[in-house]
Amino acid sequence: MNKKERMVAAIENGTVIDHIPSGKTFQVVSLLGLDKPETSEGTITIGLNFASKKVGKKGIIKVENRFFSDEEISRLSVVAPNVVLNIIKDYEVVEKKTVNLPDDLHGLVKCNNPKCITNNEPMQTVFHVIGEDTVKCHYCEKEQKLNKVQLC
Repeated sequence: MNKKERMVAAIENGTVIDHIPSGKTFQVVSLLGLDKPETSEGTITIGLNFASKKVGKKGIIKVENRFFSDEEISRLSVVAPNVVLNIIKDYEVVEKKTVNLPDDLHGLVKCNNPKCITNNEPMQTVFHVIGEDTVKCHYCEKEQKLNKVQLC
């Protein structure tokens, strides 16, 4: 094994979240509930400021014995689009997928327009992704930057 390659211990089974922009790493930890010990049976390793050609400095999170639901992955796409999920089984990567923003976000983002019907009636929000960093409310058409959104 090349000593430069592996800076944190390998996991037998679980998920590695890679290529997280360093400034978003702890937001991802919180979003996925990894800051609560009861959310995982195994070890959680959090690394910051690793060199990355893709994002400059990156964060990495290794979560032993945990695989994330589609809903968790959708929420992750709002906070840190383009991260890479590596699914590990028996110390091997069995699946690698890039987390992309879907075309529409259902019930994930709160509208920042206080007059929007979604803030005044019990209903799920719907946002259309209209750019790499912008979403638009389906109901009131208010545009929001992804880095400023509040999750539901």
